[in-house]
Amino acid sequence: MKKIFLAASFADVSSHLAVFLNESLQDRSVAFIATASLVEDYRGYVENDRLAFKNLGLNINELDISCSTFESMKTILSESDYIFISGGNTFYLLQELRRTGADQLISDWINRGKPYIGSSAGSIVLAPDIDYIQLMDDIKKAPQLSDTQGLNLIDFYPLPHFNNEPFIEVAHQIYTNYFSQLSIKPIDNDQFIIVDDQ
Repeated sequence: MKKIFLAASFADVSSHLAVFLNESLQDRSVAFIATASLVEDYRGYVENDRLAFKNLGLNINELDISCSTFESMKTILSESDYIFISGGNTFYLLQELRRTGADQLISDWINRGKPYIGSSAGSIVLAPDIDYIQLMDDIKKAPQLSDTQGLNLIDFYPLPHFNNEPFIEVAHQIYTNYFSQLSIKPIDNDQFIIVDDQ
């Protein structure tokens, strides 16, 4: 019972969200988790995604899992209609999800049918394992991460920014390295993947 919308760049495909959810987004709320971006120099994509949600009429509940208490995370996730995780460093994101217990909270909500929206790192982290993305994301930014097992909520491996600068070369290299071993799903910034098994 999952309802998942995975993008490379949410701001570029946000107009499709209401159709996928089959409901009005006006005055709905989204738990907006931008933690993956905290270790990156460029973070403009986070503001683009935040603006996209606002333009859709959603109320944004900011949630930085790196510094929130477990109880506050539980409250925000419970009170929000949707969960969104932005782009950034996937390894740092996974480290913080695990360290805080947010991984289990979010997984539980997704398995109970709460719609989940991922953008780039927020899409990758749902895969069975995130080791394949090392050419794109620096694993050294997650020194406390003991292994690369993802949340394992999907049975494929999203590969964002497939034909988008500055990631074209590295994304194609990842695909070449892994396509024969893993179910790699390349998406560019104008594409998205939906999982709807309700």
